[in-house]
Order: sequence, then structure tokens, then C-alpha cells
Amino acid sequence: MLAAVSAAVAQAPAIGEIDFYGLHKITAEHILRVLHVKTGDPLPPSKGDLEDALEKIPGVVVGRVDAVCCEGPRATLFIGIEERGAPHASFRSEPAGEATLPEDLLSSYRQFVTAVERAASRGETAEDLTAGHPMMADANARAFEQEFISFATSHLDQLRAVLRNAAAADQRATAAAVINYAPKKKEIVDDLQYAVQDPEESVRANAIRSLTAIGVLAASQPGLGIKISPTWFIELLNSIVLTDRVESAKALLTLTDRGDRAVLGQIRERGVPALAEMARWKTPRYALPPFLLLGRVAGLAEAEIHQSWEKGDRETVIEKALGNPAKKK
Repeated sequence: MLAAVSAAVAQAPAIGEIDFYGLHKITAEHILRVLHVKTGDPLPPSKGDLEDALEKIPGVVVGRVDAVCCEGPRATLFIGIEERGAPHASFRSEPAGEATLPEDLLSSYRQFVTAVERAASRGETAEDLTAGHPMMADANARAFEQEFISFATSHLDQLRAVLRNAAAADQRATAAAVINYAPKKKEIVDDLQYAVQDPEESVRANAIRSLTAIGVLAASQPGLGIKISPTWFIELLNSIVLTDRVESAKALLTLTDRGDRAVLGQIRERGVPALAEMARWKTPRYALPPFLLLGRVAGLAEAEIHQSWEKGDRETVIEKALGNPAKKK
């Protein structure tokens, strides 16, 4: 399953944790019986077969399976479904324009992605977002980012045209990443929020990451007047695509770092059930951002939220955010 996962280790990894999302009426136990998978099994060879099996379950509109590498020899399996009548995210139609980026920029972006992956394999993932765009600590990746700054400064209109109109998804995905390096961040927020509604998940992921970086700058320099709407991030918490949910939770965490009551109110109205499901994931690095968000929605102090996490007491915070009364011990 997933060539990238299988290639990342000497042999195909076993299933470690299994996490679920999109479950309302259908139970995790039922899904596991249908898929015939359990912790410790070898990773199944076909992602498509698993998704086909999910979609044969009565009441399931679409299914999604992703394997995320790796905790030692084990991969985390994420199983998502969209049930009939449940909240879901919708996107724009595919654009059909002819706007393109230069081949040398596309090549540089592909090399940049490779450099980031190599740095990550060494555990070197540090990056600085304080300028409103990422700057990797890894020197090889950072050299490409300097090139992106130069291109975005002098070719902003071209990046905008590709982001909104290019027929090729890889062109739009590259534009969503590179436009983040334009010098005036306030001017590109609308372009990136448009891209968050793109039909291609890689475009949405890059746009969300770009907006998250701009959100860091906006929080540290409120005088710049940068405003980022949380609306689409909240809607994407109900997406069938795992990266939509994960990256949106991170973005919302950035937007609420200073306790923005308006944003927290919107999350409370539309995002809490999905966040509660994510905060219960067994894989800590994926569960922590939604858990922190729920603590803020519940009105808890940051120290109290972190203390609950460190004690392993997630449910008290989750139930409070859901508005449920505390359970007696």
C-alpha cells in the first residue's frame, strides 16, 4: 500500500495504530470487520481495494485509506469515510486555462520537495515562519526558497494566473507554495484562500500551509492588517482527505494562538465534532493540534490544556468542548 511507504523501509511495514474519521453511525469495529485488518498485520497491498470495500458499506458515500510512515517498523493507517447526509467539504470545478509557470521553476520546486524529504529523513525538519513564509534550517532546501523569493517578487501576476486558471494541478500546487514568498503577504491572502477551495488536494495542502505561515506573521505584527478567514479551514475539518483535516487543524491553531474569540466561536459552531474525533486519534502527533484547539474552544488556559495532555486525560477536555457535563468518577 502506497509505494512511498513501502519504499521508505527495507520491507513493507506492519500496521501500527489505526485511526478513523468521518464516523457518525457506522462503528470502527464494523469497518475493521469489513476490511479484515488489525494492528500487527502486514500493510495491505492495495489501497484501492480497501477503499472499494469501504464504499460497499451501506450508508458510505466515499471511503479513503492512507498509510503514514512510520513509527519504527510500523505505519499508521488512517481510515476515513463520508456517510450519507453527513457534513462534507465541496470544491470548485477544475480550471481549464492555459497559464503556466517556467519549466525551470517547476524543476526547482521538485528539487526543493526532494531536499525537504531528505532533510526529514535525517530528522532535520526545523523551519522559521516568522517572515510569513517557510525558511528551512536545511541549507539545500533553503537555497531553493531563496530562489522562490526572487521569482515571487518579480512574477506575482504569473503566479496568480496559474493558481486560479491553470489546467494542470501540479502547476497550481507549485504556484500555491511559491506565491507564499511574495514580499507583501496581505496582497496574496485572497489568492491563497481561493486556492484552499481547489479540487486538487495537493493545491489545497500547499495553500493551507502558506496561509499558516502568513498567520504567524499576522499574529506577531498585527499592524500589518493581515486578516485570514477561518471559514474554509473549518469546512475542511469534514473533508474525506486526511491532509485537509490535518493541515486545517494546524492553521486554526495558528489563528487562535492569541485567543481570537471570533475564530473560536466559528469553530465552536461548526468544527467541534470533527475535532473531537481527531483529538481521540491514537497517534499523538496528529491528535495534539485538534486537542489543543478543543481546549481553547472550551475556554481553558494553555497551561491547563497541556497539563491534561501530559497526564493522558484527553476526555475531560474533549467533553467540555463538546458541551457535555463532567462525568462522575
